[in-house]
Amino acid sequence: MKIKLLTLAVATTFGAPSFAVQVYEDNSSTFSIGGYVDVGVGEYGDSTEVEVHQVSPRLNIEGTHDIGNGVTVDAKGEWAINYLNGGDNSFTTRLGYIGATHETAGRLVVGTQWTPYYDILGVADQPIAFANDFLYANQGNLGVARGDKMVTYRNGFSFANDMSLDFGLGWQGQKTDMLVDYDDRGQISIAFSALGATLGYVYNGGEVDNEDAESHGVALSYGKYADGIFGALVYADNDNFYPGYYESQQYEAIIAYGLTSGTVFSVNYEFVEGKVTSGTPKTTDFEQSAIQVEHSFTQRFVGFAGYQFDIEDDDDKWSIGGRFFL
Repeated sequence: MKIKLLTLAVATTFGAPSFAVQVYEDNSSTFSIGGYVDVGVGEYGDSTEVEVHQVSPRLNIEGTHDIGNGVTVDAKGEWAINYLNGGDNSFTTRLGYIGATHETAGRLVVGTQWTPYYDILGVADQPIAFANDFLYANQGNLGVARGDKMVTYRNGFSFANDMSLDFGLGWQGQKTDMLVDYDDRGQISIAFSALGATLGYVYNGGEVDNEDAESHGVALSYGKYADGIFGALVYADNDNFYPGYYESQQYEAIIAYGLTSGTVFSVNYEFVEGKVTSGTPKTTDFEQSAIQVEHSFTQRFVGFAGYQFDIEDDDDKWSIGGRFFL
């Protein structure tokens, strides 16, 4: 058994390509600028009209520095870009952290970052236009996708060419946001991979307004998105966790097929049900499914089209657009 070499940065999305322009490099340091811009036309998000919209454009800078003894320090800042409306809120923070990675000791990161919870349950969050919704509800405070003011540690072990075991730990301190009190929160994740499949489990727990707010999640995936057959199943069981619900269960499924021509076809399904208060009947928060296609015209430009069926409220959405990687 040997310890698995960790990458220097956790990918912002599992399936999307990642490009950056390296503007500086010497024997021990690098500095790069990256991100992407996307735009679409359709009835998307909260809009009830057909209009031009953006999906999730971003701009980031990243630097690395080898400080010796096998340790590389890296720092990253990333900002969402609101370029269609302009105004004072053109940039909002997505990521901001400093990390340190050692080949055997693992990776430590401090700041606003992608979380161990997302490492496991974000596996189905793949297509450009329509993917996971529940992961982004109150994400910063609960650390379900990106986590604010967080400390994480990750490491992994390889047992053979096709077998590995990875784990992650996360912590967030006390805070008050919008008159809601968040106590210290903790996360732990573990994932086992073999023969192209990965099975993962994650726990996220702490108190919100002096009530236990916790989530147990499991995910099973096979293959790699945009490369042949890919599939994933996600389930989470929550208490006082999903906004507005005393208890909730979340389900996500996706199946996709990527052609060698660069075209990816996918179908995904998402369902959330919960109880508003203890003892009340379960009520569906949302249930939706989407069919989508993406095509990589080049490594840096991807076109996409998708139609999402709102099974619960009959509020269907659709989008046609493109994404350009910087």
